[in-house]
Amino acid sequence: MIKVLEAGLSTTIQDAGRYGHYHIGMPPSGAMDQFAHTVANYLVGNDKGAATVEMTYQGSDFKFTEDTVIAITGAEMAPELNGEPVSMWETLAVSDGDVLSLQFATNGARTYLAVAGGIDVTPVMESRSTYTLVGIGGYDGRTLEDGDTLTIGDAGADRSSLVGNSVADEHIPNYDDEDHIRIVLGLCDYRLTDESKEELCDAEWTVTPEADRVGYRLEGPEIEFKPREQPFGAGTDPSNVVDLGYPVGSIQVPQKPIVLMRDAVTGGGYATVGTVISTDRDLLSQRRTHQPVYFQSVTLEEALAARKARTETLESIRNSLTP
Repeated sequence: MIKVLEAGLSTTIQDAGRYGHYHIGMPPSGAMDQFAHTVANYLVGNDKGAATVEMTYQGSDFKFTEDTVIAITGAEMAPELNGEPVSMWETLAVSDGDVLSLQFATNGARTYLAVAGGIDVTPVMESRSTYTLVGIGGYDGRTLEDGDTLTIGDAGADRSSLVGNSVADEHIPNYDDEDHIRIVLGLCDYRLTDESKEELCDAEWTVTPEADRVGYRLEGPEIEFKPREQPFGAGTDPSNVVDLGYPVGSIQVPQKPIVLMRDAVTGGGYATVGTVISTDRDLLSQRRTHQPVYFQSVTLEEALAARKARTETLESIRNSLTP
């Protein structure tokens, strides 16, 4: 068991996501940074689908009531075990009575705690992920609170041989890098003026304080739309269109861009002018308030190549951690 001593600002249970229900309005939820979540699981010998603890901006304090193996990945949160600094991106042993403390994020926004066997909460619609907007999944469908107790799943075998394994430096992201966030333009980029289509990728955008698991609202220059041809101009906002489905990662523009993240609505009447590719949604989810965002347009083929490269990197990491 793990007792939550101090829950932090916004801490939830997440897994790889809740898929197959998008058509009834259920978003995938799941870890915002799937790369960090997956690597944390690999470090403790879990499959990528095991549930982890996702901490946003502020870390939590935990007390373990059994011996186990853990790993911490994602944003730097200066973790300490019984008051002594411990490494991230490394397999650690903890004992009954040990206290793990994490601080505020200094590089990135989200940190993941994986434990051998995963966090054992009841699956809802085949997923343990928390979707707080409707209160399902995770721990009672909500963010963790002080005094909560988390059950550790059955690891099936002793994982102590994994202790000391670590991820090669070349695979550890530096979230403070201001790398471009790659997007595929569409479905409704035809609604943008030529000038605004160029500006979407040329301008510096800034993450606003409203950014969360639902969407990343960005501040920047005004975006202008071409006049609508009725009857295909439903609604009063210049960016309104007849309702359509929203891909995860799509950029809707009610005057300013909002990148729809893993808890977002699945459809609506705002034009979606591009979609952040799956690999770069991990990077975007680690951008903190007031950090800059630069978009780069890529082709569908380039997006698929990036996803293939990410899959190969994760497989390489998993193989390197196998005893």
